Amino acid sequence: MPLLFHESPKYLLTSESVTEGHPDKLCDQISDAVLDAVLKDDPMGRVACETATTNGLVVVMGEITTTAYVDVPGIVRETLRNAGYTNAEYGIDAKSCGVSVSIQEQSPDISAGVSTALETRGGQGGLSDEELDKIGAGDQGMMVGFACDETPELMPLTVSLSQQLVRQLALVRKEGALPYLRPDGKSQVTVEYRYGKAHRVDTVVISAQHSPDVSNDQITKDITEQVIKKIV
Repeated sequence: MPLLFHESPKYLLTSESVTEGHPDKLCDQISDAVLDAVLKDDPMGRVACETATTNGLVVVMGEITTTAYVDVPGIVRETLRNAGYTNAEYGIDAKSCGVSVSIQEQSPDISAGVSTALETRGGQGGLSDEELDKIGAGDQGMMVGFACDETPELMPLTVSLSQQLVRQLALVRKEGALPYLRPDGKSQVTVEYRYGKAHRVDTVVISAQHSPDVSNDQITKDITEQVIKKIV
């Protein structure tokens, strides 16, 4: 049995993307906007900002050390408004929702690690300052993936298609082509590969938040014609 992707006669690969109104993406946008606001006025600012949201409430928390003033509630409301959350019936309304902010300065331990790398502070390794990166890290992360020449975006076809689908889903909502759509949504695309090459699109799944007075048959028809067939 072949173990390598490019040796497999049949391999199904699936990717998922979410719209700007999906809670995960919404929280990311708020945290990113806070970071952008800090760095705009304080390039040396340090931001470890997390956001959580539920019906009618956004909570922004974390550790921020900066000389800049940042209007966090204003950033939250602007991000919600740009994503399309302008009606309480959608689950949250940019104008009337609650915004809770719990932010403190960066902890001394993390600050020390970011300011000067442990190797430099401890004199480990016998390397000079010029040979060491003096700036440490306050956190770490693991990323899995690789670039490929399968699409112009240099991403796998499943990723490219799923992202295009959610962009199209947002577009038909904003342009009013499907006025019953609401901001939250996601797409999932499965592509069949043969010996490492994309062979066909196997499955497309679209989930879309919508007003309750539209039938599932109408949604299926509209999404198929206005979203899926425009991309796939």
